[in-house]
Amino acid sequence: MNAKKYVAEAIGTFWLTFAGCGSAVIAAGFPNVGIGLLGVSLAFGLTVVTMAYAIGHISGCHLNPAVTVGLAAGGRFPAGQVVPYIVAQVIGAIAGAAVLYAIARGAPGFDLAGGFASNGYGDHSPGKYNLVSGFLMEVVMTMVFLFIIMGSTHGKAPAGFAPLAIGLGLALIHLVSIPVTNTSVNPARSTGPALFVGDWAIGQLWLFWVAPLIGGILGGVIYRWLSSEPEGIVSGN
Repeated sequence: MNAKKYVAEAIGTFWLTFAGCGSAVIAAGFPNVGIGLLGVSLAFGLTVVTMAYAIGHISGCHLNPAVTVGLAAGGRFPAGQVVPYIVAQVIGAIAGAAVLYAIARGAPGFDLAGGFASNGYGDHSPGKYNLVSGFLMEVVMTMVFLFIIMGSTHGKAPAGFAPLAIGLGLALIHLVSIPVTNTSVNPARSTGPALFVGDWAIGQLWLFWVAPLIGGILGGVIYRWLSSEPEGIVSGN
């Protein structure tokens, strides 16, 4: 039943947004025991690993519009389900950001001006990287992420290890790209926090839809060309 798939995608994307962004908002800079860039990167990877095992058999555990579109481009996912999957993912991400906001605002000194784990470029990039750098990073990282997803879920890949490869891949992506864009590679994850920050986060949100979708399509199409057997389970961020 498709409704169960959509609910699973919403729940999974809720977890990715709440726990992944929550690690940055709540735990990254906590005095003396902050988890830092390494911890945030690992947290995002763990959200995918845990949900891939929990709901992968229900929905494929995409949790990401760029993954859904990329898998469709790669011949791994029916085009007719792309839009409802994306809607479910965005709803889940907004819900995750809403719960995170309700918790985070209970701390003294909390201020959305700190970014609330939003993605950005220019003055809103952690390392002040410009638009071109941010765009290129998001395209390349999402493209490679689709390679990892499609390769690890290929029919000839070792069974049962796909969630680990995908989760570790996402953690590595964050380790490289957090300084540039605060790492999106996921339009739904970017949308949730941006709606609460408003202002510049909404103004720059277009990049974190356009670049990951381009990267996802490139990754899906190129891997499909490289591989003679595109069939396999579908899973991902």
